[in-house]
Amino acid sequence: MFRTKILMVLTGLMLAPLVNAELDWDTALNGKHRAEGNAARNEARHPRETLEFFGLEPGMTVLEVSPGGGWYTEVLAPLLRDNGKLIAAHYSPNGGAYARRSLGGFLAKLGANNDTYSGVVVGFLQPPTEMAPVPPESVDMALAFRNVHSWMRMNQVEMFFASIYDALKPGGVFGIVQHRGVAGSDVETMKKTAYVSESQVVEFAELAGFSLEAASEINANPKDTKDYPGGVWTLPPSLSQGDTDREKYLAIGESDRMTLKFRKPEE
Repeated sequence: MFRTKILMVLTGLMLAPLVNAELDWDTALNGKHRAEGNAARNEARHPRETLEFFGLEPGMTVLEVSPGGGWYTEVLAPLLRDNGKLIAAHYSPNGGAYARRSLGGFLAKLGANNDTYSGVVVGFLQPPTEMAPVPPESVDMALAFRNVHSWMRMNQVEMFFASIYDALKPGGVFGIVQHRGVAGSDVETMKKTAYVSESQVVEFAELAGFSLEAASEINANPKDTKDYPGGVWTLPPSLSQGDTDREKYLAIGESDRMTLKFRKPEE
């Protein structure tokens, strides 16, 4: 009887997924899977410091919302491949031409390097028709990087926040990095420039049911004056003004960004 129980326990341990004690930051940040020029952006975007501030840990199920071209997916996928689960909530293939192009580029990225991205699960979040990229209360952490202005421009920001709230487990974390606008900016200016006031982001989150747990200046840039002809896209990496004042904008660097950690209340 005792021997049988020992064998059952050992068999269970063999079948259970193994979770490494540490995350492989070196591969995630500097591995060969990084697209050309992306690792160089680590200095401006502080991915390790940002994810550690949000509380990323081995074994978590993480939802990356609106991953775009996958800059942060490149970091998250190796970290979670053997240490949890990464779900990318991308645009729907039924969401129109832009959504299809964006999703297509993202899927091509995943397919070109299966060793790195084989564990990434792709779901769709395209309000108002596709609102549930994962089952309710199934993820430990949700992350959104420089997306809030896009949701505002689509007039769907409240729906995105509501969907993310529903996806998180009670006590789950929602981490946001967003271009930080001047306090008191009106909504149309935020939409046009992509600079959103910190109070506006907090308001969206609190309306959805989240509470602000902490804020960090990890991604702050005091050189950013936020008054450019082409909005935030004037700065790198977009450099939308071409050669006009290019060196000036390169010297400023990427935008000033808020880094906010929200939590869904425990039930």
